[in-house]
Amino acid sequence: MASNVNPTVRRRRLGQELRRLRELKSMTAEEVADRLLVSQSKISRLENGRRSISQRDVRDLCGVYAVEDHRVVESLMQMAKDSRQQGWWHAFGDIPYSVYIGLETDAANLRVYEPQVVPGLLQIRPYAEAVVAGAAPENSQAEIDKRVNVRMRRQGRVKDDEQPLRLWAVIDEAALRRIIGSRHVMQEQLEYLVAMGQLPHVTVQVLPFDMGAHPGINGQYAILEFPDAADSSVVYIEGVTSDLYLEKGPDVHKYTVMYEHLRAQALNVEQSRAFIEGIAKEYARRP
Repeated sequence: MASNVNPTVRRRRLGQELRRLRELKSMTAEEVADRLLVSQSKISRLENGRRSISQRDVRDLCGVYAVEDHRVVESLMQMAKDSRQQGWWHAFGDIPYSVYIGLETDAANLRVYEPQVVPGLLQIRPYAEAVVAGAAPENSQAEIDKRVNVRMRRQGRVKDDEQPLRLWAVIDEAALRRIIGSRHVMQEQLEYLVAMGQLPHVTVQVLPFDMGAHPGINGQYAILEFPDAADSSVVYIEGVTSDLYLEKGPDVHKYTVMYEHLRAQALNVEQSRAFIEGIAKEYARRP
């Protein structure tokens, strides 16, 4: 499922190289912005890969950084051209979390903590439909269908036989107890969660209520790791109007340590499976 030319990852790599060139010249983003008569925020967005980079942007920045090797300039301009290609998700139109999808599409490992719902990559369609509709009640049915279809397409990374995404999910008990869709939907969802958790590249752990306070008490987050050593890990925190991406080493390290504590406090894999199966049986017994 991962593309050889992932525009999101290409933008990120290009942005990292442009930041490296700026730092070699000991220039601040504000100084570069003043030279090019653009905003400092534009330079920051180009460097963090959140904004599409044109070949003209690359040419102008290389001029400011006095890059004399034309092969380097041509290589960076080619990266800019490649980064403007569209990923598979663009076929679905405007998707608010398209940056995240691009990163997830190229990731090798994903560690996620979910306090309220089953992780999107492990959702069945009826559950996903209820989640999307409930989270944004103002959306039209067409918009709901589009977002659910994108979610189902994303799940191909987990089901890929050749290069599956290595997924580790720590799920709060609240996500298992909250009735989304119906009791029947919840029963099917939890049974599916158990089945997916038995795949060799998927690990599911449950954080029960009686564990009390824990490092994930402040909410959902995910850590993405990539196969290319040049691509640093990213912490993703989903927001209502905007999302947060943390890439600095100290930030990623802090969230990684938090995740290790979550894994240690959660039930182990076997205990988690039995716990989920028990709740699924509760849903089956109740009309």
